[in-house]
Amino acid sequence: MRFMVIVKATEDSEAGKMPSEELLSAMAKFNEEMVKAGVMLDANGLQPSSKGARVRFSGGKRSVIGGPFAETKELVAGHSRFVVWSRDAALIDGVVEITPEFLQRFA
Repeated sequence: MRFMVIVKATEDSEAGKMPSEELLSAMAKFNEEMVKAGVMLDANGLQPSSKGARVRFSGGKRSVIGGPFAETKELVAGHSRFVVWSRDAALIDGVVEITPEFLQRFA
């Protein structure tokens, strides 16, 4: 099964402030371990919402709203995708929420 881990934005990430060297080192070590284990598909951090936009489709029409967006608790700062045998195998330290990828529901 494929799972996505979503990293929520913080006031610091929205301000464009990089994580501490200690945290970056810990993330790099974790990612390296997941790659060596053969379960990490990809991982990426995102720039602040001020550099992004939201695209909405409603009633056959598209609208684009430019950032920044006020509610940081609803913003994504990054993601990682893993492929593992089961949901239980995806429950790793530090993961708050995991969700199977959409297409996996139909496989």
